[in-house]
Amino acid sequence: MAKKRKNIRDSFSDRASFIVGMFREQPERKFTLKALAAASGGADKVGRNMTKSIIDTLLEQGYIECEGRGNYSLSRSKLPRYQGVADMSNNGNLYVSSDELPSDVFIHSRNSKHALNGDKVEFVVTHTARTGALEGEITKVLERCERCYAGVAEVVSKSAIVVAPDSRRMPANIYLSRKKYPKVQTGDKVAVRIAEWYDGDEMPVGELVDILGTTGDNDAEMHAILLEYDLPYKFEEDVERAAEAIDGTITERDYAERRDMRDVPTLTIDPADAKDFDDALSVRSVGEGKWEIGVHIADVTHYVRPGGTIDEEAQSRGTSVYLVDRTIPMLPERLSNELCSLRPHEQKLCFSAVFVIDEKLKIEKEWFGRTVIYSDRRFTYEEAQSVIESGEGDMKEEILTLHRLAQAMRKERYRKGAIAFDRREAKFHLDENGKPTGVYFKVQKEANQLIEEFMLLANRRVATFCAKKNGKPRTMVFRVHDEPNSEKFERFRTFIMRFGHLFKAQKGLAVAKELNQLMHDVKGKAEENVVGLLAIRSMSKAVYTTENIGHYGLAFPYYTHFTSPIRRYPDMMVHRLLQHYLDGGKSANRDYHEAMCEHSSEREVVAAEAERASIKYKMVEFMVDKIGQEFDGRVSGLSEWGVFVELENSMVEGMVAMRDIQGDYYRFDEAHYEVYGHATGNVITLGDKVRVKVKSADLRRRMLDFTFAEIDGERVDDIEEDLTPLRRSKKRK
Repeated sequence: MAKKRKNIRDSFSDRASFIVGMFREQPERKFTLKALAAASGGADKVGRNMTKSIIDTLLEQGYIECEGRGNYSLSRSKLPRYQGVADMSNNGNLYVSSDELPSDVFIHSRNSKHALNGDKVEFVVTHTARTGALEGEITKVLERCERCYAGVAEVVSKSAIVVAPDSRRMPANIYLSRKKYPKVQTGDKVAVRIAEWYDGDEMPVGELVDILGTTGDNDAEMHAILLEYDLPYKFEEDVERAAEAIDGTITERDYAERRDMRDVPTLTIDPADAKDFDDALSVRSVGEGKWEIGVHIADVTHYVRPGGTIDEEAQSRGTSVYLVDRTIPMLPERLSNELCSLRPHEQKLCFSAVFVIDEKLKIEKEWFGRTVIYSDRRFTYEEAQSVIESGEGDMKEEILTLHRLAQAMRKERYRKGAIAFDRREAKFHLDENGKPTGVYFKVQKEANQLIEEFMLLANRRVATFCAKKNGKPRTMVFRVHDEPNSEKFERFRTFIMRFGHLFKAQKGLAVAKELNQLMHDVKGKAEENVVGLLAIRSMSKAVYTTENIGHYGLAFPYYTHFTSPIRRYPDMMVHRLLQHYLDGGKSANRDYHEAMCEHSSEREVVAAEAERASIKYKMVEFMVDKIGQEFDGRVSGLSEWGVFVELENSMVEGMVAMRDIQGDYYRFDEAHYEVYGHATGNVITLGDKVRVKVKSADLRRRMLDFTFAEIDGERVDDIEEDLTPLRRSKKRK
């Protein structure tokens, strides 16, 4: 008779070791006594008693802790510690990432230890969902972020000032010492930095950085937006001094080392209010049906040396920032508006791309290098457009030639698969105090397209030249754009069917052609704006990288940004790389340039968010005196919080909160991207025609609240008693 095999978990020590291992291998999991007994060798009476004794010992040692209802987990002090930077959402919850973990860790605000957005923190993972999502707790704030918060000050006592922050990423008011900051008055818009936040305190202690002005003052509010996104609103004195110290004299050596193009007819075309002119075009005939076209870009890197004070500042900023009423330049005014601005009737140093092109767009020659130019005429877009339309005016031969070639290049680009997005862009008329008095729509005409096509040509050819030598790849800063996100694009395909548009193409050139046809078909129709918006949302984001995948939206295999070094740091990197390769240099350091690409892409996103925030502020400011008025609009977005509506004649956007939709309990269905009523089955989705009433306008939070007056022509208040305020032909199935 065979002997019974001995169970290795029969002894106390074996079972204890096994249970300890369970806690260590699954530190975020909660175990019951029964589960531990069964897993470690049996859940009979003897096994449960032995397991209970082990649990009591581990509790006494502080190795594990009981979380109520007989659930045991590894003690927080025993959980593995990770470090990361906190990213706060608008509701006060955090996400933290670590290279040691497969995904971001969600931290509920109650487990945040007063960590704020951008703080370096220590944290533990406490739970893993079935989906693999991680949840954790902050154990310590290691380093406070140095960013500032803007807010409205209120003097509440002889010793205390309370600042109500504008940013939803600051979840509490901030305390300032009245004794320390006696100049702060109630109603001041101030910038503060968090000094400390003690456990148990409702408010953090702040340090005053600046008094921006009076709340509601335009300059104060725009500076507050910049602070919210950690963007500078002025240059430090050392940067300004370095800029003023630059000698702008064009020397004999400069002339000798450069191609002299001062005698070639040259012009600039820019917005009427532009102050920096960073690109110019030259054109002259070089034979029957052949043209020499020069794309001349301000030679910023001639004045800004790598590693210098100005270069480090430009690198940090990454880009100029364009708010509704102002530009926050990447470079000091001495450079952006003077030395590097290609002003008319002045000799200027440029980095140029010069092409010989025939009427069939064949590039017979191309040349890249440094030049000296002389701009004969500065045109506004309106002035150049007048020449194009009338055939008369200054430099008409040059402008008409450039226009003819540009339109041919544009047609060829779309034939090869470029995508045309012509969504309307709303702008504000502002009075002398920066208050919005009206809304108008920016119109892109042939003069804009003229400049665009030649800038695209230069960017494309510079990228192609730098990308390879003798078939071997070289380090280059590319501007890339991936193919559409398949899930988002499928949602877009389904959405446009409600307007009777079928989208059959699946991939490649066919998608671009069909998308362009769709944009043409919806032009001027009620759904034009929302279809264009959703089409853009289905696209991937363009970024800077050294890993070239081409530019899907432009249909270019190689593309970069060469044409705006005054306002984009990647263009400065491209100028330096181009000169390095023209000088016969070896492939540049990829790791350095990739890190700078990532930084530049991040700064570009932040700048865009700040621009949107300034637009949102002006939208709310424009609607402050319109409370109670009704407007027509269309649903432009959906979330768990409510329905976003864009007004038809102004593109002003506000939200109808879910709680304010009458007659039913409404929820957001993310999978179908719709809001639906539980009882009625009524559905609200993108593009729905609605009429809304302005409920409130909160300037400090930049929030505009609407309520529904009509949906698809049916008044809500007429049928509210029926509990079917959204009774319509489409119902949720």
